[in-house]
Amino acid sequence: MKTPKFLLPVATAGVLALTLSACAGGGGGGTTAGGGDAEQGLDGRGPITYVQGKDNSNVVRPLVEKWNAAHPDEKVTFKEQTDQADQQHDDLVQNYQAKNPNYDVASVDVVWTAEFAAKGWLQPLKDKMKVDTAGMLEPTVAAGSYKGTLYAAPVSSDGGILYYRKDLVPTPPKTWEEMMEMCSIAKENNIGCYSGQYKQYEGLTVNASEAINSFGGSVLDKDGKPSLNTPEAKEGLENLVKAFADGNIPKEAITYQEEESRRAFQDGNLLFHRNWPYVYNLATTEGSSKVKDVLGMTALPGKDGPGASSLGGHSAAISVYSKNKATALDFVKFLVEEEQQKFFATQGSLAPVIGALYEDQELVAKLPYLPVLKTSIENAVPRPVTPFYPAVTQAIQENSYAALKGEKSVEQALSDMQKSIETAGAGS
Repeated sequence: MKTPKFLLPVATAGVLALTLSACAGGGGGGTTAGGGDAEQGLDGRGPITYVQGKDNSNVVRPLVEKWNAAHPDEKVTFKEQTDQADQQHDDLVQNYQAKNPNYDVASVDVVWTAEFAAKGWLQPLKDKMKVDTAGMLEPTVAAGSYKGTLYAAPVSSDGGILYYRKDLVPTPPKTWEEMMEMCSIAKENNIGCYSGQYKQYEGLTVNASEAINSFGGSVLDKDGKPSLNTPEAKEGLENLVKAFADGNIPKEAITYQEEESRRAFQDGNLLFHRNWPYVYNLATTEGSSKVKDVLGMTALPGKDGPGASSLGGHSAAISVYSKNKATALDFVKFLVEEEQQKFFATQGSLAPVIGALYEDQELVAKLPYLPVLKTSIENAVPRPVTPFYPAVTQAIQENSYAALKGEKSVEQALSDMQKSIETAGAGS
């Protein structure tokens, strides 16, 4: 089975060796590390290169062909990267550091925006380079912004969804407490109750952040400093730890990434399951799926209502070193037009960034999870927005994992997480 695209764009521990010191003073305007490059090439027109990870769903090539047919003097060349997120990230870093003018437009994971913007590599999308974000879902715009300026135009989004067994749970839970109470149904049917992704990797950052954010806590405060020693953060992480301790989350879930947890649910071994929208298609079409006729979907449960999903997705950023920024800007605007957004959704199962498309009856007929996904994205919180993201995600993973395994108390895990993030530079 080919790996769904939206499992790939996550900064992983393998990126940790990247130099972070250059990030500390960055903030602004694309001129910090790039000199005056943000002011150059604004009127330049001509051929450009678009850089993105592996085009598994064949959505990029048809759109590039469509663009090129209409713009014979401003053709786009597609540079396809690997399907590994850390390799995509490293490739962009190396070419930005080399001031390569041929990486005109790049697909940027939402967790890379702050790092790249702080280093002065991305063109601020303001003034004559402005992209109209009216009608876009607000969290997707926030994810493409750094210190109040848009640096990357939202192209696709993603949010977590709670899948459940409609035959066993006629009315889905709205809160975490309700879901935990329903675990008695799982016990009666000799199956596990709930699982997300708890192996020590980027998916654990997603799940731990969701737990903390859904109960009013946050990993970083609005100034980018760690804020984990709070009752809200403790309550959020404690929910996962308690569920592991009492068996509501099966012990084997400590080894689960997206695919292991999906298979457990599809094999009929879980009552509730947190995952991304890609599960819908597989769970309803694969012959071995035991839930295809009883699949329910709803928003992730929180403290008093919908929880705070971690936001996924990609944005399109223009390099400050591009010589043809006028063409690059037009191509970015092309990618976010409604027609292309529909194509991304139907061809690649990529969540649109335009809010109105979630009520488009033709689209909803093809992708019935869209209304639930919209609720998820509207309540979503980006993973920590920081130039030091690789170190921050490592701290979250290591300490959350230790707490889930019972090797640290929740208080100790959060305290150590706080210290590690401060040491990395995000607390300065």
